[in-house]
Amino acid sequence: FTLTDQNNTMASSGSGYDLNPSTFSPDGRIFQVEYASKAVDNGGTALGIKCSDGIVVCVEKPKPTATSKMLVQHSMTSKRVHPVSQHCGLAFTGLASDARQLVNRAKEEAANYKDSYGSEIPPKILADRMSAYVHYFTLHGSLRPFGATALIAGYDVDLKEHALYMVEPSGVAYQYHGCAAGKGRQSCKTELEKVLLSSQTSSLESSTVSVTSQEAVKQLARMIQLLQEDSNNKDVELEMGWVSAESGWGFARVETT
Repeated sequence: FTLTDQNNTMASSGSGYDLNPSTFSPDGRIFQVEYASKAVDNGGTALGIKCSDGIVVCVEKPKPTATSKMLVQHSMTSKRVHPVSQHCGLAFTGLASDARQLVNRAKEEAANYKDSYGSEIPPKILADRMSAYVHYFTLHGSLRPFGATALIAGYDVDLKEHALYMVEPSGVAYQYHGCAAGKGRQSCKTELEKVLLSSQTSSLESSTVSVTSQEAVKQLARMIQLLQEDSNNKDVELEMGWVSAESGWGFARVETT
């Protein structure tokens, strides 16, 4: 049993290399970030889809009564979808306490942008700033990565465009036609691709998706329902939000009752 064998064993198991996020393993992995991603995978499913007339996001979350019958339903800490500015909103999955800090940071970024430039923050800039903030927590041994993934839906007033972004625990942020995070992400990705590919008029790179926000609300609810049927878990509820032409391009929650 050589020193090289010992290092390889430690690298594959994470032992000795997962004490802080600033340490790389010999094979180039950052275990703390991977553990944070695992925390997201254990959370409820979060979905987002870009439609012809807006963006729709939804999150599956446990009912308060599933934990304790004495909990108050629709309490503030149980919300998974939050407005950030007039035209942008954020949905999250993973550790709710971690994600709450992301929501607060997003609101601060939106307010600071409006104070500095006199206009609402575009979704692209909000996603860039949030990804930089999340990435900062993967660079220092005294900090730990966020165990949450954020979906940002917004409307750019100047460009007259709507966009969907997802910020992951590693600090990367991509723009999406449709995205999924949480425990049901793999099966939901397949369903999202079916919806997008069946409604597009050309290739995805230059597609004009014909699905509307109203249709997307039904499709996302159907996907979450399929997940519940597969897992036989009935103690969950759905929270949705959108920014669309129907809402005057302002971000608003969608009533799911």
